[in-house]
Amino acid sequence: MTDSRYDIVVIGGGIVGLSVAMETTRRFPNLRLAVFEKEDRVACHQSGHNSGVIHSGIYYKPGSLKARMCVEGAAAMVEFCREHNIAHEFCGKLIVATKEPELPALDQLMQRGEANGLRGLRILTKEELLEIEPHCTGVRAIQVPATGITDYAKVSEKYAEIISAQGGTVRLQTAVAGFSRNGAEDVVKTTQGDFSARYIINCAGLHSDRIAQLAGQKTDIAIVPFRGEYYDLVPERASLVRALIYPVPDPRFPFLGVHFTRRISGKVDAGPNAVLAFRREGYRRTDFSARDVQSIFTNTGFWRMAAKYWRSGLGEFHRSFSKSAFVAALQQLVPEVRDSDLVPGGAGVRAQALTKQGRLSTTSSSSLLTTCCMFSTSRRQPPQHRSLSDEPSWKWPPRASAYIRDRAYGVCPGGARTASPLKADYLARVLRPGRHSVFE
Repeated sequence: MTDSRYDIVVIGGGIVGLSVAMETTRRFPNLRLAVFEKEDRVACHQSGHNSGVIHSGIYYKPGSLKARMCVEGAAAMVEFCREHNIAHEFCGKLIVATKEPELPALDQLMQRGEANGLRGLRILTKEELLEIEPHCTGVRAIQVPATGITDYAKVSEKYAEIISAQGGTVRLQTAVAGFSRNGAEDVVKTTQGDFSARYIINCAGLHSDRIAQLAGQKTDIAIVPFRGEYYDLVPERASLVRALIYPVPDPRFPFLGVHFTRRISGKVDAGPNAVLAFRREGYRRTDFSARDVQSIFTNTGFWRMAAKYWRSGLGEFHRSFSKSAFVAALQQLVPEVRDSDLVPGGAGVRAQALTKQGRLSTTSSSSLLTTCCMFSTSRRQPPQHRSLSDEPSWKWPPRASAYIRDRAYGVCPGGARTASPLKADYLARVLRPGRHSVFE
């Protein structure tokens, strides 16, 4: 016998899960919805451990769904922040080529930004660059005025508030332990009891692959945690950076390289690096989980990736343990930065999706959700009153499962047992940036 019954359960109280729940309760007020979050507050992990940047969409392939959503979502996020009095600012960003070989990649980024409809993009000479960021150095740069900053933890808290106001429930300290069937019902087993649900949406971020496995979903994607470590500029040296200064990214990796970010609080972050974490929620170098390490080192995809990128990985570890190496990387952008200017800052852990072939998903780093799964073992149709099946041009299948990768927010079949495949249009609209996140 279950303690409570819901039409929809969303697993994960990060910004993606909360955005799905917020939009669903808005569209379908008659459905009972609950968000299950294992921590004592929302946005406890990836959503609360990021640089807070509202990215413009300049990095993404023209015509891709991710590019379109990021451009639209940046405006939507600012609109949301204005509506709910959440601190934000369009401070702009510079992407700086520090040496001649980076110029072709910089030009390609410019072409992508223009193709994606970004306004105000401008190629800067070295002299023009210094007018905007007097302490920065480079041979050329792109000015991206559409980039902004906010506090995504505050955004997530507002999402949770709206969910409750719209009739949904956000259950904290409710960790999912398994799933079962009870007659015609699907049962979600948690640390706070058992709950039945007709549909379950997995937005568990760092644990999304394990939730999918608990539910019996097959996937060749595993989550590998990468820790990003930051230093903070001491207050008396924060004037070295006016806004955001980024390097030209290495196209081989889904990471953007160490950079400078002026936060909405006014402090300046320097970083992050990208080092393999030995615990999925390991924000310190000493954090260790035998289970998490075993899952990494028994993954054939990890060893294939390591064989290809081991030199880069060693370099990241070197910067993690050597402050001087970290400072040297930052000095490529701002030569005046010194060891004494930096104090240890925070850290975040990215839920990096990795395939069995060793391919790193190009999923954004903040987001972040890297793998999402929706499933239901119920063959019952949605109720006849206003329900998910009322959404125009979209039919809720009697039984479906899908993996949603947030780089393209596309839907790949994951074993749907229905002649009517799950369409991407509804979830793509629900998961659009601006309703959750557009940061990297």
